[in-house]
Amino acid sequence: MIASILFLFAYSLQVLTPGPAINGFAKVIVVITWAVFAVEYLVSLVLAPKRASWFFRHLPDLAIVALPALRPLRLLRLVTLLSVMQRVAGNALRGRVVTYVVSASVLLVYIAALAMYDAERMAPDATIGSFGDALWWAFTTITTVGYGDMSPVTATGRVIAVGLMIGGITLLGIVTATLASWLVDKVSEQEQSKTAVTADHVEALRLEIAQLRTELSRRAPQDAGSESR
Repeated sequence: MIASILFLFAYSLQVLTPGPAINGFAKVIVVITWAVFAVEYLVSLVLAPKRASWFFRHLPDLAIVALPALRPLRLLRLVTLLSVMQRVAGNALRGRVVTYVVSASVLLVYIAALAMYDAERMAPDATIGSFGDALWWAFTTITTVGYGDMSPVTATGRVIAVGLMIGGITLLGIVTATLASWLVDKVSEQEQSKTAVTADHVEALRLEIAQLRTELSRRAPQDAGSESR
C-alpha cells in the first residue's frame, strides 16, 4: 500500500511538475517502488507450493511488475477493510462491489489522464494539451460518452484509450449486474413475504377446521342420545 502511494505520488510529480530536480527525486522513488514489487512477486513465486498454478493465477501481479503504470492498482486492496464488511452477507457483497467500482473508477480516470497527458503533451497536432483536457477526455471515455472533441494521436495514447474503454465497459457491466441483483433480491423478498402470509392464513384455516371437527365429534354422541330419548 505504501509503495503504491509513493509510486502514484512520484508518477504525478513527473507528469505534472516536470523539472530536473523533481524528475530526479521522482525517478528514485519509482525505481525503489518497482524493486519492492519485483522482490515481493519473486519471493511469492518461490514460496508458492504449486508455482505453475500460482503463476497463472497471479498474472495481474506480473503485469504490475512488468508495467509500472499498473502498480497503483494495488491501492484497491484497501476496499476490503471498509465498514461495509459488517453488513449482512448479501448487502456486504454488493457494498464491496460498489466500493470497488467507485474506487477503481476514480483511480483509473486519474491514472489514464496522467498517462495520456504524458504521452500527448509533446506530440504535434495533439488535441490534449493540458492535464485538465486529459481529465475531461478520461471522464468522457470511461463513461462511454466519447464526444470526439479530443482524441489521442500517438500510439501510446491510443493504447491507453483502448485500455480505458475496456475498463469503462467492464465497470458499467458490474454496476448493471449489481443493480439487477438488488432488484431480484427485492422482488424475491416480496414474494417470500406474500407466501408467508398465505401460509399463515392456510394454517389458521386448518386449525379452525380441526377445532370444528373436534366440536362436531364431541356433539355427535350427545345428539344421538337426545334422538333416542
